[in-house]
Amino acid sequence: MARAGVWLLISCALTASCGQGAGLSGADNGPFAPGVARNQESVDGILVGNRLIDAGEYELAIDAFTRAALDQGLSADVLAGMGSANLGLGRVHTAERLLRDALEKDETSPEIWNNLGVALLEKGEIAEAEQVLKRAYALDNGQSDSIRDNLRLVLAKTENSVYDEPQEQDYKLIRRGSSDYMIRTISD
Repeated sequence: MARAGVWLLISCALTASCGQGAGLSGADNGPFAPGVARNQESVDGILVGNRLIDAGEYELAIDAFTRAALDQGLSADVLAGMGSANLGLGRVHTAERLLRDALEKDETSPEIWNNLGVALLEKGEIAEAEQVLKRAYALDNGQSDSIRDNLRLVLAKTENSVYDEPQEQDYKLIRRGSSDYMIRTISD
C-alpha cells in the first residue's frame, strides 16, 4: 500500500513537470538558460569584460577579454582590460606588464596611465606612480574624479615619505612572550 502511494506521488510529479514550459521541454520560458544563437552577432568581448570588471567578476572578465583578443587581436583596449582585471585580482606584477604593453600600443589613453599608476602605487613604487598619474591627469585635462583622487593619494604619500634630517638612534629588540617583540630606544 505504501509503495502504491509513493508511485502515485512520483507519477503526479512527473506529469506536472512534463507540462508546457517546464523541465527539459525546450520552451522559451523554461528554467534553463537559452542555447547559443548561432545566427546572431555576438556581443563585443571588451564591452562584456568591462561590465564584468564593474561587477567585480575579474576572472570572468579575463575570459571575456581573451575571447575579444581572438576576434580583435591584442589591441590596447584588450591589454588594458586584462591588466585592469588582474589588478582587481591583486596580481600587480602581471597587471603592470599588461598595462605597459597596452601603453606601447596607445600612449594617449589616460585610463591606461591611471591604472598603471595604481599598479605602481600598489607595488610601493611611489615616485614612478606619481609621474605616471601626473601624465594621466594631464591627458585627461583633470576631468576624471578617479584620476584626480589617485593623484592626490600618491602626492600625499610622497609628502609623508620625506624625511628632514637623518637621526641616529640606537634601538634594542625586546622579546615579550613567545612571539611578541617590542622595539625600544637605548638610553645613555
